[in-house]
Amino acid sequence: MASGVPRKISAASARSHTRKPKSASSYGLPKGILKKLLLVFLFGVFAWAYQATRPPPPKICGSPDGPPVTSPRIKLRDGRHLSYLEYGVPKETAKYKIIFVHGFDGSKHHNLFAAASLALIEDLKVYAVSFDRPGYGESDPDPNRTPKSLTLDIEELADQLGLGSKFYVVGMSMGGELVWPCLKYIPHRLAGATLIAPVVNHWWPNFPSNISKEVYSQMFKQDQWSLRVAHHLPWLTYWWNTQKWFPSSSVASQSLDMFSPPDREILSKFEGLSEAQKTQPRQQGEYESLHRDLMIAFGKWEFDPMELENPFPNNEGSVHVWQGDDDRFTPVLSQRYIAQRLPWIKYHEIAHAGHLFAFADGMTDTILKTLLDVEE
Repeated sequence: MASGVPRKISAASARSHTRKPKSASSYGLPKGILKKLLLVFLFGVFAWAYQATRPPPPKICGSPDGPPVTSPRIKLRDGRHLSYLEYGVPKETAKYKIIFVHGFDGSKHHNLFAAASLALIEDLKVYAVSFDRPGYGESDPDPNRTPKSLTLDIEELADQLGLGSKFYVVGMSMGGELVWPCLKYIPHRLAGATLIAPVVNHWWPNFPSNISKEVYSQMFKQDQWSLRVAHHLPWLTYWWNTQKWFPSSSVASQSLDMFSPPDREILSKFEGLSEAQKTQPRQQGEYESLHRDLMIAFGKWEFDPMELENPFPNNEGSVHVWQGDDDRFTPVLSQRYIAQRLPWIKYHEIAHAGHLFAFADGMTDTILKTLLDVEE
């Protein structure tokens, strides 16, 4: 056909060339519906993520759904209750009065001085009181807890129990770390202090980064991440320690892997924990006890312990740090630096000892006599 002759095109053919294709997804759904389904899906994911990071409410002791109150308690300035347990001679006749601060996943039933010689306790006239830190055991949770608030709890406990103008404070592990705020905020109330294998917050501003890195490199990867989350993303702490995708804190999961050979030897001699020691620490919920503990211990403190001055400039008391050289929980390298940085501390390093060295035969008596400056 010659190029100059026009072709006839039917109306149906013309419409087929000009008609727009229908908008449809690869699944045959209109784009508008697909977008709505996507929004619903994303909303569901965000709602799930929000709920996953929200801890359940605590089971308050004495409430209808909570555990019963079995020990004496004081009522604090803000209405919270603090549960305590007394040990030793009556405080009315005691010469030395000690407040003991329990560690992570512990309670007032984990009083170190219950392992001391009864004869020594009676001869020296020692009174020791331990208490459940907020959220642990039978003490009410404190959602506003800080290192300073705990110190004020300790001071109020001493006042309500009538321990006098001065008392001793002793803490072990994470309880040892929480003795630092006592040295900062109430040094005038202290007759002396002892920190036993204290946890170290390597985010304190003046703690050397090279030591922090070396210490962290010795930890299990799961514990490195658990502490980073507690410090940098505290709102994720509950989720991180309850999710099943990645290993969470080995300490919170009560793994024995971190215990050194000396610790395992001590554990082999334990007769076993009492029912109260096993059940009470977490009975109000893990968030207000374990998880908040991690956030406090490794969070941003309102002061730097590395800048503390000697609380006893006239030698009217003393501060002791005890540390085992084979401690896998609080490596000795950290404590050596602290002792060097704060020369007024009396540092005691125990050879071939782990985190639990204080429970070795005779060790509690030695720690007690050293604190009280009693001659052998």
